[in-house]
Amino acid sequence: MSEGTQRRLAAIVSADVVGYSRLMGADEQGTLATMRAHRSELWNPVIEQHGGRVVGTAGDSLLIEYASAVAAVESSIAVQRAMVERNTDVPDERRMLLRIGVNIGEVVIDGNDIFGDGINVAARLQAIADSGGIAISSNIHEQVSGKLDVAFSDDGEHQVKNIDRPIRVWRWSPDAHVTAGDTAGADQQLPLPDKPSIAVLPFDNMSGDPEQEFFADGIAEDVITALSRFSSLFVIARNSSFTYKGKAVDISHVGRELGVRYVVEGSVRKAGNRVRITAQLIDAPSGNHLWADRFDGTLDDVFDLQDQITEQIVVAVEPEIGVRERERARRKPPENLDAWELCQRGMWHLYRVTKDDLKAARALFDKAIARDPDFALPHAGIAYVCYFEVFQGYVIAHDEVLDQGLAAGERAVALDDKDGFAHHVLGRILHLTGQGERAIAELEKSVALNSSFAHGYHGLGAAFLWQGRAREGIVALDMSIRLSPQDPMLWGMQAMRAACCFSLEKYDEAEEWARRAVNARPDIFQAQINLALVLVGLDRLSEARAAIDAARRARPDLSISVFRHIMRHANTEFLEPRIAALRKAGLPE
Repeated sequence: MSEGTQRRLAAIVSADVVGYSRLMGADEQGTLATMRAHRSELWNPVIEQHGGRVVGTAGDSLLIEYASAVAAVESSIAVQRAMVERNTDVPDERRMLLRIGVNIGEVVIDGNDIFGDGINVAARLQAIADSGGIAISSNIHEQVSGKLDVAFSDDGEHQVKNIDRPIRVWRWSPDAHVTAGDTAGADQQLPLPDKPSIAVLPFDNMSGDPEQEFFADGIAEDVITALSRFSSLFVIARNSSFTYKGKAVDISHVGRELGVRYVVEGSVRKAGNRVRITAQLIDAPSGNHLWADRFDGTLDDVFDLQDQITEQIVVAVEPEIGVRERERARRKPPENLDAWELCQRGMWHLYRVTKDDLKAARALFDKAIARDPDFALPHAGIAYVCYFEVFQGYVIAHDEVLDQGLAAGERAVALDDKDGFAHHVLGRILHLTGQGERAIAELEKSVALNSSFAHGYHGLGAAFLWQGRAREGIVALDMSIRLSPQDPMLWGMQAMRAACCFSLEKYDEAEEWARRAVNARPDIFQAQINLALVLVGLDRLSEARAAIDAARRARPDLSISVFRHIMRHANTEFLEPRIAALRKAGLPE
C-alpha cells in the first residue's frame, strides 16, 4: 500500500438521476441548468451539513463518503424529501428524480480517490432503488434502526450484477406509509412467473404529430403479439401495459406492479417522411439496460415499416432474454433452482455441445422432470441432448439413444403441442432416425407456430440439406441467422450454410461460411469436416488435409466409416460426394 493509501470503514451513498438520457434528449440545456441548480441549492449544502465528502461525479451521478451510517441515511432522506417539494409544480415528464443507494463497508482511500466492494454494493443498491426513493443494505439498516424516525420496508435478498453474494435490501420512499414493524413494500408486488416475464410499454410519440400516435401504439402492440408467440415467455397483455400510456414511469415500479422481470420501452420520432424508432430492453428489478437500438425508415408504406421494425425488435429482445435467463440460472445456488431454472442451466450446458456439458445438461433436465413431470421443456431438452450425443458421435449405442430421444421429443410435443421448440427438437431427432419427410413436417410446424424462432429455421435448413434440397436449406438457414445473429448455436447455422453451398458447388461462398464456423468452434469436428470438404472443392488439398488433422484432434477415431455411420440418415445425393471428397483430403477408411 502506498504512503498516501489507507483503508477505513465508511458509509457510501451512490445517487443517480432517473431517466437522465431522456431528459437530456428532450431539453439538454434546460436539464443541465436544472441539475446545476439542484446541486448548488440542495444537494451540496445537505451533504456538507451532514459531514459528507463528494468523492466522485460522472454526469448525472454522485458518490459520497460519510463517517456515519446515520448521517448518510439522514442526508439521503433530506435530499429526497426536498426533491418532492422542488418538483411540485414541474410537469411529470420534466421532473428530475433521484435513485439513492446506501451501504457501509471497508474502502480504500488513495488521495482523492476511493475504491472497494462497499462502493460497488452502494452502486448496485442505487440501481434497484425506486425513483425518488432509497435502497439500503442490511448492515446500514442495523446501524440506523431505532435512531431515525423513518421506517424501511424489507425487500428481501437480491442477486445483483458483479456481486457474488445476495444482498438484503431495505427500501424507503417519501410517499411510503409503513411503520417500523412493517416488512411489506410500499408497492403491491406480484410474484414473478416461473418463466421469464415481460411487459411492452406503449412507445412514446416524440414527434408532436398526433397521427404518429397510432403508429407508435401499433409498434408496441405488434411487439406484444410477436413476443406472445414464444411459449418460453410470459407476456403481459396490451390492456395492462397500456395503462402506463402518457405517464412518466419508474421501470422498477412497473416491474413490481405487473409482476415482470423485463420491460421493453421505446419512442417514435418523425421528421418529414422519415421516422426513427428507439427501443430498449430493461431488467426491471435493477433498472439496468440490457439492450438498446434505433431503427430508421420512411413512411412510404407505413404497415411494411411497422412489420420490419417489429421483427427487428423481437429478433433482438427474445435471444437477449434467453442469454440473461441462462446466466441467471447458472449463477443461482443449485439447491434453489426450480424446474424452469434447472432447464435454463441445462440449456446453457447443452449449447456448449461438449461431451461433459451434454452429460451435465441431461442431469439438470432429469431433475427438472422430477420436479415437474408435465413440463414440456425438460423432455425436449433430453431429446436435444440425445440428438447431439449421436450427431457429434459421443455414444456407441446410437439406436438406443435415438429411441430415448424420440420418446422424449414425442412426450414434449404431447405435453405442449403449441411449443415450437418441442416440434423443432422432435424434427431433428426424427431426421437422425431416417424419417426425413416427417422431420421436415415437424420443423415446418415449429416455424409456423412461431415465425421468429431461429432454431426452428436452423433445423429446417439442415433437414432440407440432408434431403437433397440445398437451395431451400439456404433460405431457411439465412432466416435463422438473421433472426438470431448472436445465437449460441450460430456456428452450427454457419456450418450448415457452408454445407449447402458445398452441395451447390459454390465453393468460394462455402469457404467463407465454413471458416466462420471453425473460428467460432474449432473444437467441433463437424465444423472442421465442412471446411475440409470446401477446400477439396477448391482443389487446395494440403489445406484440406490440415483441416482433417484438426478434425481428428477433436475426434481421434474419425474415419470414413465413422462419418458414414454418423451421417447415415442423409440421402445418397448428400453423402456420396462428401465421402469422395474426404478420401481426397486423406481421411482414413
